[in-house]
Amino acid sequence: MKSGKRPTLNQRKDMEWAGVKDTNEWLVVKNLPGELHIVHRYTGQIKELPNG
Repeated sequence: MKSGKRPTLNQRKDMEWAGVKDTNEWLVVKNLPGELHIVHRYTGQIKELPNG
């Protein structure tokens, strides 16, 4: 599992906008200019979200 960091407030807003329900259970792996890569804290599932 990739290690992640806690998302900032702006990243949490982007995650909610993209449809992620519980932002407390997701950690940020990569923060690219057009994408936000997140990993689930417990299951290890990885998602790539548009960053707006």
